[in-house]
Amino acid sequence: MRRQALLAPLSLGELNLRNRIVMAPMTRSRALAGDLPGELAVQYYGERSSAGLIVSEGTQPCPDGKGYCRTPGIHNAAQVAAWQAVTAAVHAGGGAMVAQLMHCGRIGSHYNKDPGARTVAPSALRAAGRMFTDTAGMVDFDMPQELGLSEIPQVIGEFAGAARAARAAGFDGVELHAASGYLPMQFLSTGTNRRSDAYGGSVTARVRFVVEVLEALVAAVGAGRVGMRICPGNPFNDLSDADPRTTYATLLDAAAPLRLAYLHVIRSPDAALDAFALARAHFAGPLILNDGFDFTTAEAAVRSGEAAAVSFARAYIANPDLVARYRQGWPLAQFDRKTLYTAGAAGYTSYGPYCGP
Repeated sequence: MRRQALLAPLSLGELNLRNRIVMAPMTRSRALAGDLPGELAVQYYGERSSAGLIVSEGTQPCPDGKGYCRTPGIHNAAQVAAWQAVTAAVHAGGGAMVAQLMHCGRIGSHYNKDPGARTVAPSALRAAGRMFTDTAGMVDFDMPQELGLSEIPQVIGEFAGAARAARAAGFDGVELHAASGYLPMQFLSTGTNRRSDAYGGSVTARVRFVVEVLEALVAAVGAGRVGMRICPGNPFNDLSDADPRTTYATLLDAAAPLRLAYLHVIRSPDAALDAFALARAHFAGPLILNDGFDFTTAEAAVRSGEAAAVSFARAYIANPDLVARYRQGWPLAQFDRKTLYTAGAAGYTSYGPYCGP
């Protein structure tokens, strides 16, 4: 197969990509005290700047939004300054980068949060499962506090503030993380949203929070700089929904007037639910597809028009020169699972470019 479709330039709203190979967001747990990306992050992202677009690791828009240890924030001046070094490195390499805004909602522990930060959710339902903390090891998820009706506009405002901060930090745009069982998906899903007010109950009410967050992001930085990531039917983080097909069709129809820059769609783990087809039927803009693609299938998806671009996660961990490996037909290096979330350079910036057989 001729390898050229993935190398063609692409515009997603106001985002200009030199190729269609996207680096997917990946939590790597290397943030420093104060939830700051450090020099290792500058190197890590800079080395991958040949990607058409880099989507940052999930970044909390407010202190309450933090779930995991050593994840970065984008809600104060020190964090903005630290991210400026990262985005400068990506831009120096000719790349584009958006900040993924990730509010974990009920998937959190007070051991990982700043003093006074809360664990919040649409409803006071503790998630089954445990998470790692640096100070107490494995712990149960916190029992979340249900967001009061008057608090929801404040949370939406925090997302908007984080988007403005991301632009000040040099990001080209933002992506709303509405997958993986985090706060936006918790509002969408019947298993985690037991509210009976304007943000719960009917499917129209359950999608309202996500739509209003998107509206706030668009007002803050412009529709051409806002994307969203979804994974219909994903049960990760103790998530369940009675009818994900209807939920996501309703969400995308409600968001359609916003004319987002792109929709980032993860393949559904539910074999009976074709998330890509669902997205094509209800989203008129460009699609970035994710999960299970290799170079051959990604090339075919772009060539056929199924995808505007394809994002790669695991392949980018050990292959900072992934675009060159695609262009030249070089083999991929394998990553070490033991160092995915450990502190330090090992397994983070210790992978180099292809050096031959």
